[in-house]
Amino acid sequence: MKKSTIWAIAIVMGVSFLGLLALQIMYIEEMVKMKREQFDESVTRSLYQVAHNLELNETARFLEKDVNETERKASNSFAISTSNTMGGPVQHSHQYSVAADDGTIYSSFELRTISLSPAKLQKGLNLKSDKNAISEAQRSMQEIIRTRYVYQKSLLDEVVYSILYTASDKPLKERINFKQLDQDIRTELLNNGIDIPYHFTVINNEGQEAYRCPEYSEIGREITFSQALFRNDPASKSGMLNVHFPDINDYIFSSIRFMVPSMLFTVVLLITFIFTIYAIFRQKRFSEMRNDFINNMTHELKTPISSISLASQMLNDKSVKKSESMVSHLGGVIEDESKRLRFLVEKVLQMSMFDKKKAIFKMKELDLNELIEGIANSFSLRVEHTGGKIYTEVEAIDSTIYVDEMHFSNVIFNLMDNAVKYSKQDAPLNIYLRTWNPTEGKVCISIQDTGIGIKKENLRKIFERFYRVHTGNRHDVKGFGLGLAYVKKVIDIHKGEIHVDSEYGKGTTFTITIDCINQ
Repeated sequence: MKKSTIWAIAIVMGVSFLGLLALQIMYIEEMVKMKREQFDESVTRSLYQVAHNLELNETARFLEKDVNETERKASNSFAISTSNTMGGPVQHSHQYSVAADDGTIYSSFELRTISLSPAKLQKGLNLKSDKNAISEAQRSMQEIIRTRYVYQKSLLDEVVYSILYTASDKPLKERINFKQLDQDIRTELLNNGIDIPYHFTVINNEGQEAYRCPEYSEIGREITFSQALFRNDPASKSGMLNVHFPDINDYIFSSIRFMVPSMLFTVVLLITFIFTIYAIFRQKRFSEMRNDFINNMTHELKTPISSISLASQMLNDKSVKKSESMVSHLGGVIEDESKRLRFLVEKVLQMSMFDKKKAIFKMKELDLNELIEGIANSFSLRVEHTGGKIYTEVEAIDSTIYVDEMHFSNVIFNLMDNAVKYSKQDAPLNIYLRTWNPTEGKVCISIQDTGIGIKKENLRKIFERFYRVHTGNRHDVKGFGLGLAYVKKVIDIHKGEIHVDSEYGKGTTFTITIDCINQ
């Protein structure tokens, strides 16, 4: 499948998954918003009713108190009038009622309402037995009802005036039954479908806390619902009820919990899709690298095999006269090409051994400064062949390291060999080797060259197996793309770090940091 086709499928499916996820998020946000608005409206309605009930309860208390007081006064007045009429004292009792001749019982409150003298009352009570006085009885009853209405109205007016002029003078602690208030809040919230814990406080007009519910906590206080108490009273006498819900977020999001699994499944599918696309591209890249490796390996192996085959043919060709020097030359070619062939095969096998963790390292103490100088001396001929030179600066004071000499030396050789391979054709190559101690217990080695450099987009891939930097029209650079992968693997095994800096057209610097043994 072409890379463009894979990209097209990836983009379409990615947009589809992201669109689905965005729709789910928008739906959840809308549901949360609606649930919050519904909750706010229910709480506001509940608290308004609580404040109204509070005023009704206060009115009822004043009315009950006034009625009790009126009945007491009426009872005393009626008892005194009866005593004066009958010529004798009357025994006071808590049973404020009197019976008429026809058996009808009137309370003392009704007696005061009627507002008749005892003589007229007796006459009114005997109207039923007097058949000639029906019209007079009707007029009397109408008068009684009218008088009673007028009195009831005046009684309510007195209660209202009492509330206006006396109730608001009391502090909130005396006007409010807080247990009843708590019960009203709970009842009204339940009536509006809200059954979650709440905390409330009552604040007076000066902002001071008049009451705080038991087990009060500040959790959820950032969302507080307020309701004015006694809002028709003067501003200086009113109060404020503040209610907040510690579990408001759980309550709001409880309605969308069923959407969480759906979102999780969508995210899992999206991650799986991304991983699948990544795996496809990674596999495709590995496939391309493998094909390049096979092509490079085939080309690399053909050269020594062809040389060995040609030399062998010349040795076996009887028609060709063979001098001693010719035989020696052909033998040398066969030996050199055999070594080259063996080196190429071993290079591939080494990486295979690293992957299987079967490589054996023989660790020992070495002096890095001496190792660098030795490598520079042995490699100088190859660099001088290009017209350049190797410069060494051994500045490390603590230069003793614990490494495998062969593999660590191969790391330096590989980096210097790459510098020669990727040198400028029309300019001499210079290599700078330097050692120093950046911090205590660490030693650094840098290999800097004046070659063609590496482009920035290729720097992050150079340590991958089989990866080779494109060199344009140059086809003389041989290799499998395993050299820098081998370098990185060896440095990692020695628990070191390798860093590369390069500027295309000017050169490359590899810096290796490794632990040293402080003498």
